[in-house]
This record gives sequence, structure tokens and C-alpha cells, in this order.
Amino acid sequence: MKEERHPRRIALAASAALLVGLLCWLFYAHGRNIWVPWVQRATGRRNVVDAASTVDQTAGSRMRAALTAAGVAMPANRLWLVAIKDAKRLDLYGQDAAGRRVQVRSWAVLAASGGAGPKLREGDRQVPEGVYRIDQLNPNSAYHLSLRIDYPNAVDRAQAARDGRQRLGGDIFIHGKDVSVGCLAIGDEAIEELFWLAATVGKDAFTVVIAPTDLRRGPPPGPRGPAWILDLYRDLQRELEQFPAT
Repeated sequence: MKEERHPRRIALAASAALLVGLLCWLFYAHGRNIWVPWVQRATGRRNVVDAASTVDQTAGSRMRAALTAAGVAMPANRLWLVAIKDAKRLDLYGQDAAGRRVQVRSWAVLAASGGAGPKLREGDRQVPEGVYRIDQLNPNSAYHLSLRIDYPNAVDRAQAARDGRQRLGGDIFIHGKDVSVGCLAIGDEAIEELFWLAATVGKDAFTVVIAPTDLRRGPPPGPRGPAWILDLYRDLQRELEQFPAT
């Protein structure tokens, strides 16, 4: 009996260790909003200028090279971010000397919850769809660095009022790392490039277009969602057609 119990105890201990390890990983990856602020209180918080200066020689150098290669002069006063949900891609466009929109950079979206369709309410785990601005740079993000878009904007609020919807949610970010719920996670190197650029030229230079699919190449998804969704997709198609297809 003793010989039988011994391997059983080992198996139970191994299972318990695996479970604890899994829980620790889940807390590390998905509980960053809880533990990262405590670490920042201990190590010190930073401002936007400090965060941009820290990555100037790395991410900043890469972005300067990409802008030069695309023919976009600094300081760039008009920039666009185009997120295509199903392609899991975030493209950066600028204006060249002739005023044409040119692609500067493309980043993979490493994580984004939900699927096709606009964000309608708090907790639906959807990434919004529409045309947005950047309204905040966060150098102390739980996901390395982040840029917040202005969801819900005036269009979102007007549609919600017509539908009788409330509690639309908010705090939608483009951020680092590779986990996300309702935001766009593009990894640390990519967010350093984008954060540096936004800190250098100013957040007001950016327009953010988020679409379910590349409407320059094909039709929108089926008419799932509210009655106004086809109008939204027609507006997004017109926006996307102003950019060269990639």
C-alpha cells in the first residue's frame, strides 16, 4: 500500500504545481490592471516626455527611418491609423510632399476580442468600428504603453440615443503586450514606435479608422446588428477608399 500511495502523492503534487503555475500565469497576463499599478507605485511613475525619450534611440529611430522612406516629412501634421479587424493589422499612413496618402508602417494586431460589428455596450468585448481620434497617451499603462481612442464619440452616442442604449463602455486603447479585451494589442516594440510618434507630433495629428474587413477589397460582413450598420459600413468604405490598397 505504501508503494501505491507514493506515486499517487507525487502525481497529486505535480498536478497542484501545474494548477498554481497556470493561475500565476493567468494573473500575470490578465490581471495586469491589478498588479502593475502596485509595481509602478513602488518604482515610480513617468510622464509622456520621459516615456518617449526612453525609446527615442530605438523605436524613434525606426519610425524616423520609416517616415523618411515613405516621403513623410517631420513633424507630420496629418497621420492616419487604419485597423482592419479580420486581417489583424494596424496600418499607419501619412502625407508625402505632394499631399498623397502613403503607407508608412504596418503592425500585426496580436490580440483583440470580439468579431465583426461595432461596440454597442459595456462588457460586450467588441472592438469599436468607426472613425475616431486619439484623446490620451498613457505612459503608465498596465500594457506597457497605450493610446486611448475617443470611443464613444459623437456618432456612437447619437446612435445609442436612437436605439435607447445606455452604458456604452469606454477606455478603448491601442496598447502593448499580446492580450486584450476590447482593445488592440500590438506588442511592446510596435507600441513604442507608435507612442513615440504620437508624443512627438501630438495626438491631434491622428485619425483612427477601424473597420471589420478591408472594404476596398470586398463587401462588408452580413447585416448583423442594428439597422444603421450598413450606413456605418458605407461610411467606412468611403474612408478606406482614400488610402492606397495594401
